[in-house]
Amino acid sequence: MKAEAIKLDGKKAGSVDLDDEIFGLEPRADILHRVVRWQRNKAQAGTHKVKTRSETSYSTKKIYRQKGTGGARHGDRNAPIFRKGGIYKGPTPRSHGHALTKKFRKLGLRHALSAKAKAGELVILDAAELKEPKTAVLAKAVKAQGWKRALVIDGAEVNDNFARAAANIAGIDVLPSMGANVYDILRRDTLVITKAGVQALEARLK
Repeated sequence: MKAEAIKLDGKKAGSVDLDDEIFGLEPRADILHRVVRWQRNKAQAGTHKVKTRSETSYSTKKIYRQKGTGGARHGDRNAPIFRKGGIYKGPTPRSHGHALTKKFRKLGLRHALSAKAKAGELVILDAAELKEPKTAVLAKAVKAQGWKRALVIDGAEVNDNFARAAANIAGIDVLPSMGANVYDILRRDTLVITKAGVQALEARLK
């Protein structure tokens, strides 16, 4: 499939051939859901922790005699039923990540790119480059294009001036082609890919 390319100032910059196996698939929500869930679970810290009865700070002396009180039998004030006692089967530090094959992760990225292309939210940019790292210049261009929440994917490396200028603009993210992922693509309203980015993504996903 063919797509028109533009420059930062909005002028036309020819056209680009997009691989149908990457940008022309029928998006499947189940595949996208599985990959996003894998990403978010992997990113979860898993550092939540509570104290068990062996870790709470209190005397281990038997609180009262075993028999003759008319109440329940207790030996330890750290038991879970007491206030400030240990927590029974509470959370402990662990990894929330789970396995997902590379083949399936690549498939998810293809469907994410295809979803943006089908929704008309894909923009092909000639090059993401600036002569100077001026936020005002880039902000003016972004406003003219109507990009409010956009992800810009460049080639193997991101232009330093462009990245520094974009860092000060809310809602604009810049990633190299190897950093492209399903979650970041789907959470932005507009996906902007440079010509170099298209080539790099096609080489990565074939």
